[in-house]
Amino acid sequence: LSTADIISTVEFNYTGDLLATGDKGGRVVIFQREQETKSRPLSRGEYNVYSTFQSHEPEFDYLKSLEIEEKINKIRWLPQQNAAHFLLSTNDKTIKLWKISERDKRAEGYNLKDEDGRLREPFRVTELRVPTLKPMDLMVEASPRRTFANAHTYHINSISVNSDYATYLSADDLRINLWHLEVTNRSFNIVDIKPANMEELTEVITAAEFHPHHCNVFVYSSSKGTIRLCDMRSAALCDQHSKFFEEPEDPSSRSFFSEIISSISDVKFSHSGRYMMTRDYLSVKVWDLNMENRPVETYQVHEYLRSKLCSLYENDCIFDKFECCWNGSDSTIMTGSYNNFFRTFERSSRRDTTLEASRESSKPRAVLRPRKVCTTGKRKKDEITVDSLDFNKKILHTAWHPMENIIAVAATNNLYLFQEKVN
Repeated sequence: LSTADIISTVEFNYTGDLLATGDKGGRVVIFQREQETKSRPLSRGEYNVYSTFQSHEPEFDYLKSLEIEEKINKIRWLPQQNAAHFLLSTNDKTIKLWKISERDKRAEGYNLKDEDGRLREPFRVTELRVPTLKPMDLMVEASPRRTFANAHTYHINSISVNSDYATYLSADDLRINLWHLEVTNRSFNIVDIKPANMEELTEVITAAEFHPHHCNVFVYSSSKGTIRLCDMRSAALCDQHSKFFEEPEDPSSRSFFSEIISSISDVKFSHSGRYMMTRDYLSVKVWDLNMENRPVETYQVHEYLRSKLCSLYENDCIFDKFECCWNGSDSTIMTGSYNNFFRTFERSSRRDTTLEASRESSKPRAVLRPRKVCTTGKRKKDEITVDSLDFNKKILHTAWHPMENIIAVAATNNLYLFQEKVN
């Protein structure tokens, strides 16, 4: 396994017909959904490689003597306006806007150049030809249209496209910047939590996202387990938040690891815009935007790891950043765990399921069997004990199709696609 092949982000576009993945080697791979045909009626859920391109290259910051990794931290699609598709991809320092377009025709019959492209001598042009478009094999081209650089001192952890589709934000550990998609040489700093003296630093920004409908509202989460909602109408610099979401800590469960495991690794608005979901190390919480003092729902992802925090701290797993996502109707949420397990929680029935993304369990068209982790002394036949979980196999990145029950799960260097069983 080459570390360059490890998938670092997964994202469906707005229609769900395209799925993009980014990896540690700076590559972006786009999959396109197959259209159903009479000869292959069940192929509708299949995705095949559509385009692959190198988005970022490794760089070196000579001023700070730092290597800048090519790893793709985030990909965000823009809504489709014409035949081409556009996406933003970012590594630690530089955001790029890519255009993905198709060519299936080429012009033939030029007057001033030969078919192989060489210029013709003027005296050889004896007749006027009208160029014609001839069909050719489909080519998918990815071309960089904009590069947004030199705006972040620290590593970029989030990008989010605004609902006005003209601006987007990018967040690093201490600052959030607002960009216009057409302007590369200037961005506006809208949040800055850097203290005058870095020794007084107590928290960092871990994720940020725009509201899906209100273009003036965004949220950002912190390593202290809090979420701040900001309104750009109130001030140019949103250091004063409009809302502050925090759950009071239970003093009885306080331990050495409390601060580390309360750090929020991901925040996502629901499609409706009424709720937001946050992921910390052991749980997923759903917050109502109208209630700041506690979440309305809390789901334990892998509570059985609470007794293992010491060894997870020693092997650095406690710092893993798990993402979370909503289904299209906001009725179910999904997030990853260890041992290539991922969890889904149905919000109305509170039913939770553990599934496994692995080559053994994920044969094409096979139905996934729910998995169970044994937390008591007696292990049943098909259960797995906490001690036998593989912490190197982790599902950090997942995505849910915006309209249908199709999910994408990144397990290290493999991408798994599951769809609801159709009878």
